[in-house]
Amino acid sequence: MRKMTRRTFLNTSGKTVAGLCGLAAFPMATSSVLGANERVNVALIGCGNRGRYVARGLIEQGAKLSYLCDLHPERIEKTGKFVEKVQAEKPQITKQMQKVFDDKSVDAVVVATPHHWHALPAILACQAGKDVYVEKPHCYCIWESLQMMKAARKYDRIMQVGTQNRSVPYIQKAIEYIKSGKLGDIHLVKVFNLKPKRKVFRLGNSSAPPAGFDWNAWLGAAPQRPYYQSIFERMKWKNFWDFSGGDFLDDGIHQADIATMLMGNPALPKSVSAAGGRFHYTDDSEMPDLLEVCFHFDNFLMTVEHSCYPEYMRKTSGTIRRNDLLPYWTQNSTRIELYGTKEMMILGRTGGGWVSMVSGGKVVEKQYGRHPDVFHQKNFIESVKSRKLPNADIELVHTSCCMMHMANIAYRMGNTTLSFDNAAEKFIDNPRADNYLKRQYRKGFEVPEKV
Repeated sequence: MRKMTRRTFLNTSGKTVAGLCGLAAFPMATSSVLGANERVNVALIGCGNRGRYVARGLIEQGAKLSYLCDLHPERIEKTGKFVEKVQAEKPQITKQMQKVFDDKSVDAVVVATPHHWHALPAILACQAGKDVYVEKPHCYCIWESLQMMKAARKYDRIMQVGTQNRSVPYIQKAIEYIKSGKLGDIHLVKVFNLKPKRKVFRLGNSSAPPAGFDWNAWLGAAPQRPYYQSIFERMKWKNFWDFSGGDFLDDGIHQADIATMLMGNPALPKSVSAAGGRFHYTDDSEMPDLLEVCFHFDNFLMTVEHSCYPEYMRKTSGTIRRNDLLPYWTQNSTRIELYGTKEMMILGRTGGGWVSMVSGGKVVEKQYGRHPDVFHQKNFIESVKSRKLPNADIELVHTSCCMMHMANIAYRMGNTTLSFDNAAEKFIDNPRADNYLKRQYRKGFEVPEKV
């Protein structure tokens, strides 16, 4: 495995001191090395919509789904019915992820929980000798990303992040085109997450949790609050800072990760500035409906523009993803623009393809795209067997995920500019901003200081 180079990763010794609903620290259980033809036994932790699709995709790539783990009985039941179409053998069912970690037959886990529950299961899985596929964004805060990298390297585990565009062929073609020098020197990268108009969010009234659902465990590290159906259903928890970084982080991470990949996976930027707010909606969401961010790297600037109110913006359609078609770029919600000295490239995420242009809108090169999930899931299974780093290795995705956290911090600090010290992994002369690097954990749900 590749040697870690960040200073903060040098001291990784010590015992684990994490807990989850009474989880005790336990020693690493070494997994056996799988042969090329052996099935990978996978457990799904978090049986929401995205989790069930990833699990089904891994089954279609030859894996066996051994466990369904979720706090909500209805979600487990729904996921079971969804995957039975591709796997006759029913997976075991549990609400306790400890059972998954204790089972030595489990080779890998998929962590598809809400954002605030990504880091701890991923770290505990590494300690138990399991490989990890963790959905994006892989961490709730920057400190968690550092801890996850430590765990992956210390226990020699595969940790693939669900930024699936890193595995798709058309983006690899774009990287090759950029490396050829045809774009020239690139000093400006523009990233867009201009989403269509969303529904007005109302919190409504609190109520008792559904029967059999442990709301306290679902809250995890987040502060205690009453149960609201409006928070739990359909990922509406993304409206609150306690659980996520909003749609800016949840969806914008895809485009940001593509952009950093196209630019050679740089270290975190030297500074970030943010300007945004709630201009359109007056509902109960805590998130800005308009946000513009600028990142300052050594030799280029990257901007990210986010909104959720224009009625005319659209993601790349399924029709485009399945065929040799390109989006109407001006109203494509999720695109990246690279401004080189010779050519300009526009690239659409998740199957959108790309074009490179010169003056007058003349297209000099183009590639059509396809949806990346199947490529990414295949890469994970191959990495589990070969022990080679996956395409979206946790260390590679660290920059894109954490820069989006930096942007949210700049916004929450009052639309300001923040300078960042990469070596120290903290902001320069700004203790108040540093407070956002690591959350305050509720007792019993701490991410371990020593992994």
